[in-house]
Amino acid sequence: MFRRLKTEGRARRGEFRCGHGGVVQTPVFMNVGTQAAIKGGVSAFDLKEVGCQIELSNTYHLHLRPGDRLVREMGGLHAFMGWDGPILTDSGGFQVFSLASLRKIKEEGVYFASHIDGRKIFMGPEESMQIQSNLGSDIAMAFDECVENPATHDYAKASCERTLRWLERCKAEHERLNSLPDTLNPQQLLFGINQGATFPDLRVWHMQEIAKLDCDGYAIGGLAVGEPTQVMYDIIDAVEPHMPADKPRYLMGVGTPSNIIEAVARGIDFFDCVMPSRNGRHGKLFTWEGTVNILNEKYAADGRPVSESCQCPVCRRFSRAYLRHLFKADEVLALRLAVLHNLYFYNELTARIRQALDEGTFSAFRARYSGRLEERA
Repeated sequence: MFRRLKTEGRARRGEFRCGHGGVVQTPVFMNVGTQAAIKGGVSAFDLKEVGCQIELSNTYHLHLRPGDRLVREMGGLHAFMGWDGPILTDSGGFQVFSLASLRKIKEEGVYFASHIDGRKIFMGPEESMQIQSNLGSDIAMAFDECVENPATHDYAKASCERTLRWLERCKAEHERLNSLPDTLNPQQLLFGINQGATFPDLRVWHMQEIAKLDCDGYAIGGLAVGEPTQVMYDIIDAVEPHMPADKPRYLMGVGTPSNIIEAVARGIDFFDCVMPSRNGRHGKLFTWEGTVNILNEKYAADGRPVSESCQCPVCRRFSRAYLRHLFKADEVLALRLAVLHNLYFYNELTARIRQALDEGTFSAFRARYSGRLEERA
């Protein structure tokens, strides 16, 4: 399923196989289509053009609307959205736990009110696995609690222990579902999630315990939720030595281009983040020369592409002036073009990281781009 091809320091170059789409080259950025669509008018067909390898959708949102049973009746998420590559589904844990005023956590799971219509819903480890099985994704994420920052050590410890018990239940239910004759994707994989807030001792203990359960991959969750960037890096440094070397490693919800480069240097293989699409919809574009705020007046008569070094479908066809005009005119096309550009950049970023690892030049790549990509062009 996962094979390391080479390393440079702790950075890893690998290949990953799952049910759809053949071999995924890692490190990889997963393009976020929360509700089976990329926000900004981008379809599954567009993802091919911008170099996407894995698409990510969300269990919580698809369970509420249109309903995971309906998606199953439509042939699963791949058929429903027209994407033939790998799909990872988040467990819904982060979304459930972000509804602090609408939910109650108990040992059996979480009782919460739908943010759409207020109806009462229960989700526990078994329910999350059943929903993800109905969606037919290639990678299912375990149901966990994403603890708010800051949290007390006592609460974070109790949460880690409960998340461990939930993972045991997820694994048992996942294996049961995969064994059923009518399961949509009996090769579906399960990734466990490391939690522990910003306490290194809890993070290490929890990682050691979930590693014993022999999941198909492991994620670090609960970061990039308001803590300083260096704290995030310190937690990765503490956890990484205890993550199985022969399994893929996923840093959830991260992040900026610099975050990705720095996390690869610390041994991470998988990434996802809404940043390229969210920032794009607000006119912030990523380039190899730094970030561009396309709304600035100085671009009003600028006939150059967003980036002259970019080969994305937007930069090949349109000018900065035109893109700025679309934003100022509130044209929906502005969002679509900006998101396409940013997704292309993020996918190219991980492609260049892989190339640097192949050539043994990742350290030089990191030194050149990690800080530069955070600056304004």
